[in-house]
Amino acid sequence: MNNIPHHLCKKILLFAALTLVFVTSRAVELNSLFSDNAVLQQNKSLPIWGAGREGEKIIVKLGNRSANPTVRNGKWSVELKSMPTGGPLTLTVTGDNTLTVTNVLIGEVWVCSGQSNMERQLGLRGGQKPLENWEQEVAAADHPQIRMFFVPVKKSAAPMTDARGKWVVCSPQTAKDFSAVGYFFAQALQTDLKVPVGMIFTSVGGTAVELWTSPEALEKNPAGADLMKKFNQDVREFPEKLAQFKTNEPALLKKFTNDLAAAKAAGKAEPRRPSPPRDPSSTAPGGLFNGMIEPLLPCALRGIIWYQGESNGGRGQQYRELFPLMIRDWRNRWGQGEFPFCFVQLATYRGTDPMIREAQLLTLSRVKNTAMAVTTDVGDASDIHPTRKKPVGERLALAARALAYGEKIEFSGPLFNSSEIKDGKVILHFNHAKGLTAKDGALTGFVIAGADKKFVPADAVIAGETVVVSSPSVSTPLAARYNWAGVAEGNLYNAADLPASPFRTDVEPDEK
Repeated sequence: MNNIPHHLCKKILLFAALTLVFVTSRAVELNSLFSDNAVLQQNKSLPIWGAGREGEKIIVKLGNRSANPTVRNGKWSVELKSMPTGGPLTLTVTGDNTLTVTNVLIGEVWVCSGQSNMERQLGLRGGQKPLENWEQEVAAADHPQIRMFFVPVKKSAAPMTDARGKWVVCSPQTAKDFSAVGYFFAQALQTDLKVPVGMIFTSVGGTAVELWTSPEALEKNPAGADLMKKFNQDVREFPEKLAQFKTNEPALLKKFTNDLAAAKAAGKAEPRRPSPPRDPSSTAPGGLFNGMIEPLLPCALRGIIWYQGESNGGRGQQYRELFPLMIRDWRNRWGQGEFPFCFVQLATYRGTDPMIREAQLLTLSRVKNTAMAVTTDVGDASDIHPTRKKPVGERLALAARALAYGEKIEFSGPLFNSSEIKDGKVILHFNHAKGLTAKDGALTGFVIAGADKKFVPADAVIAGETVVVSSPSVSTPLAARYNWAGVAEGNLYNAADLPASPFRTDVEPDEK
């Protein structure tokens, strides 16, 4: 510093000293999962983690559990021994400073994730119909042992370390903001188990399954790798496409104005206004995993509930690969074994792709410890966001009680198992078939076809735990289907009043 004036030299040294103090005295931090009102998983070892000053000695205490980690590479973590249900407890983390987290409960922790039908809150939402009985449900939602951790929406090109979310205690004042499906699931589970239930809510409307899968897992799967390749190509081409649109925009708008006037004069539908190409970065594969799942790892949990598939419509064949891939990816990344994964099969809606429902059905046999809540009977043919969310949450809770807690209950509607052709009829065999019944009248929803593959409505009758379908116009049937349509109106149920899943017997060999 020989050539620097004395007064500037002193300022530089002072600034350097202050910077050194700031860096070396970094306050100890906790991941936001471990904040006031948290619910932590009972009877499992509890990972707890955060950040701090390099080399800082940390003391972590929760109830009668404690640990003494050291900050390495700016991070620290511990794994406390498992704890039985209980609380409220206080969590303290002491280093250069002390953090105190209060009102912590030990109970059951579930992640609720997916797109808009999981995201939909119990209260009102602009552009959507009010949920069935929402006002009465909110008014009665005095459940202090149910809490929800809200993960802010975040798409990220790189893995995030903290979601910066917060825990909220369920009450008539807060329940309107809870995921409706997540709330009804937690309510049913808490009523049955009599323990605290924490829901980690991480959902975003209009999102495809590949956004929720890690980029590393996608790259290792042929279907995922193709998506990554297309995305990277779209990113490269976007600037040129946008520039081209801006160049052509005046001419496009002029044509639109003329076409609009002509359509109005002829009483025809209005043409679509020209719009710029969509920035592909908003649909980056893995973007939601990085921003909204990675920050949760490796928190202790019991399982996952999932409601998604609408945004993968038209890609049912691909979804057969992508959905199981995501489940396995999450399990691998969490490192807690094949925890229960309970998901919703898409409800009735005129735009629903039957192949997506089939991909969801096939996932049951392809991925261990999974269960599916069929919801074709609680949908809305004209609305992709049905208003009956309570049966959805309750059916997921039935699945959780069976998978996660070993209760000997019926948790699924009839699921197609196999078929045989005999005397001009197709005999259909099912799992979960005890007490098959046609609800509210004669059995409906079945079609049948011969070698010409022209499906016609079938006569269907229940015979024990089978359904026999036939048609006078199909003397030699080869295939049968049930509820194979966007709007599924069949009425086959079992004794537990749970509806049968849509299916077809004519899956092509290369589709299995």
